[in-house]
Amino acid sequence: MSEQHNPHEKIEKNVGLLAVLIAVAVSFGGLAEIVPLMYQAEAIQPLPGVKPYPALELAGRDVYVREGCYNCHSQMVRTLRFETERYGHYSLAGESVYDRPFQWGSKRTGPDLARVGGRYSDDWHRVHLLDPRAVVPESNMPSFPWLAENALDGATVQQHMRTLQRLGDPYTDAEVADAAADVQGKTELDAVVAYLQGLGKHAPKGG
Repeated sequence: MSEQHNPHEKIEKNVGLLAVLIAVAVSFGGLAEIVPLMYQAEAIQPLPGVKPYPALELAGRDVYVREGCYNCHSQMVRTLRFETERYGHYSLAGESVYDRPFQWGSKRTGPDLARVGGRYSDDWHRVHLLDPRAVVPESNMPSFPWLAENALDGATVQQHMRTLQRLGDPYTDAEVADAAADVQGKTELDAVVAYLQGLGKHAPKGG
């Protein structure tokens, strides 16, 4: 009786061919998952009132990312009841259309900041950033005293805004031209406070 031919034998015994076919299969599988998401992302529209960050808030966001604040604070309220009762309406993709990179996540050494705008005064935020335990005695957040000493570079902010405009953010030429003047005389502390105060201001009301 002749040995039955195994159609997979050629592939199984050829490591190179097997690796190529695996790569092809993984590529097709990845494309099938990623491409629809790309089209979905393009279809997401900003919520009413959501616009690209003004120059000062954009500079503050850059400092926020630079200092690694996202390592302890997420900006994503989940759809769970205990989250919406504490923070407000759950997060929607339309709030983060102009976030590059977005600040959604699950890491919460500190509280979520998606709805922090307007909850505290500017002075509270300033003290909290310079000396967290002065307003929250049990806080383990580090202090950031250098933010009050570092002046913003208007040219850098303007260039960042111009780059975002090229990527599709609907900044006007006038907004880009005025960016340097808008942050003149401001510190990184001013910028971070402005950024925090803008978070969640266009979110839907309620849980």
